[in-house]
Amino acid sequence: MKEEHIKIDTEYIKLDALLKFAGAAETGGAAKVAIQEGEVKVNGEVCTMRGRKLRPGDRAELPGLTLVVE
Repeated sequence: MKEEHIKIDTEYIKLDALLKFAGAAETGGAAKVAIQEGEVKVNGEVCTMRGRKLRPGDRAELPGLTLVVE
């Protein structure tokens, strides 16, 4: 599984924005669909809230990819 570290300069980043920023989803709409269909886990648990706030130390997992927020 590929792991990418994403550095943010703000307090948090929303889940859908993280997927788009990291290139895991081509558009915000694609990120929304992936999240709503339960394809994304946050810190090991399925998350269907696209506005979920991720802070440094949080992990978002998609099939074959892990994004670590720093």
